[in-house]
Amino acid sequence: MKKATLLLLVVTSAASAQIFSEHSFTRKDSLHGGLRPERTSYDVQRYDLNIKIDPEAKTIVGFNDIGFKVVAPTSRIQVDLFDNMKIDSIVFDSKKLQYKREFNAVFLDFPSTLKKGSSQSIRFYYSGTPIAAPRAPWQGGFDWKKDRNGKHFVGVAVQGTGASLWYPVKDSQTDEPDKGASIKVAVPNGLMNVSNGRFKGSEDLGNGYTRWDWEVKSPINTYDITVNIADYAHIHDTYKGLDLDYYVLKYNEQKAREHFQEVKPMMDCFQSKFGKYPFSEDGYKLVETPYLGMEHQSAVAYGNWYLKGYRGNDLSGTGIGMSFDYIIIHETGHEWFGNSITSQDIADMWIHEGFTMYSEAVYVECTLGYEKAVQYMNGIRKNIHNYDPVIGKLGVNNEGSGDMYPKGAWVLHTLRHVVDNDAKWWKMLLKYSEHFKHKIITTQDVDDYFSKEMGMDLTPVFDQYLRSVKIPVLSFEEKDGKVSYRYDNIEPGFDMPVDILVNGKKKRITPSAKSLELEAATKLSDVKAIPEHFLIDVKGI
Repeated sequence: MKKATLLLLVVTSAASAQIFSEHSFTRKDSLHGGLRPERTSYDVQRYDLNIKIDPEAKTIVGFNDIGFKVVAPTSRIQVDLFDNMKIDSIVFDSKKLQYKREFNAVFLDFPSTLKKGSSQSIRFYYSGTPIAAPRAPWQGGFDWKKDRNGKHFVGVAVQGTGASLWYPVKDSQTDEPDKGASIKVAVPNGLMNVSNGRFKGSEDLGNGYTRWDWEVKSPINTYDITVNIADYAHIHDTYKGLDLDYYVLKYNEQKAREHFQEVKPMMDCFQSKFGKYPFSEDGYKLVETPYLGMEHQSAVAYGNWYLKGYRGNDLSGTGIGMSFDYIIIHETGHEWFGNSITSQDIADMWIHEGFTMYSEAVYVECTLGYEKAVQYMNGIRKNIHNYDPVIGKLGVNNEGSGDMYPKGAWVLHTLRHVVDNDAKWWKMLLKYSEHFKHKIITTQDVDDYFSKEMGMDLTPVFDQYLRSVKIPVLSFEEKDGKVSYRYDNIEPGFDMPVDILVNGKKKRITPSAKSLELEAATKLSDVKAIPEHFLIDVKGI
């Protein structure tokens, strides 16, 4: 497969990776990605979305009630809505607020200063035609399609692009509604809308539309809030106390009943390694979508055509990827990594994607064993390109490179072998998932956690793999009957320990930029590196 195609395939849960090394950022970027008093002065408590969607006209009309707590005295806040969408009015305390629009930011002016600690609410009425996705889910927007019976089949995916593409929201990963959300969506009679959380009932509005009501109890990423409109069949199941619900096109019901059995061993695996499913209050759903997939919390978007692999392809190139449905495994992995544990800035999206791609190998290990998992990891290593750093530019809504997927996974694979104690590693990973459950974190938080648990300063390791594009080279040299080794192509302070084989026996060494003599080896032929366990290149042997 062509490299460009493979790069596109790797980015399965976000907008296409942005090349930022020569990108000049604008006021629009900082308004979306940055923090300022108009954003930090309030903490969203709840969203209550009540809208009507006309799939024929491709329009939305309705309102969002935004409940928030004031954390710093303010008379102005920023709410976001794409500038192609119309603001009908914004109501506070039964009166219309004045506002100013700047790109996709809406600055609301209150008649007096809101007091710190007070609870407030606004109702934001809006309407318009949301942007259609050029290629969901990589390029965000609504996906307006029809099923094979000619019925509307509609979904939305806006990760990276921003939830404000289709509803008014504080469009920042720094703030999730602490008390959840309700999503009430009216669609034409004969169609169903499926959103996040629990189904609360439907109501025929008497105007040719039926409203479908959903309730989310947990905090939720704003890009995870979703609508899915189709002529769905509903399949309900339970597994070890967890509700499993599947919404699929009616003609795919029998196929789904068989194919989705993979959910149960996946849940066994993930809950044993990462802890209890983090959104049991809201249940677990797979919802068939017209696009490939997305990790919409408690309503995972599924469009993998009921095939193994990635729509019948193996991203690892090993054949092992054909043993499971990539979208079920990958997007559900995001329930722990991305939805429960969320990066504060999308520049740190490797916290979502690297951990989740690693969860694929974890599933392989659960089902096929360790050796197959290592083989799978070595397959996806070929998808690391090192064009740009994994971490993007902070504060300007900029994702890092697509390497956040395979390279991020390889950072974890490498750390596992640095630990060199599987019982300790799995305990550490489980503790990580539970310690940061339902929290918003940064790369520094990840660094601090693993550094403490492993008892070593990992900052040079994170700098090397996430903030630079250089892969360490473990170089060996034989001279005067002695073998020496060192690291080349490294960031300052990088001295990560690795294992090698000397005369067939495993030996741990701690290379650095300085050449060190390798004891017990008199010639290079005695030495073998183990790069399948560490993200390093090897030279000299």
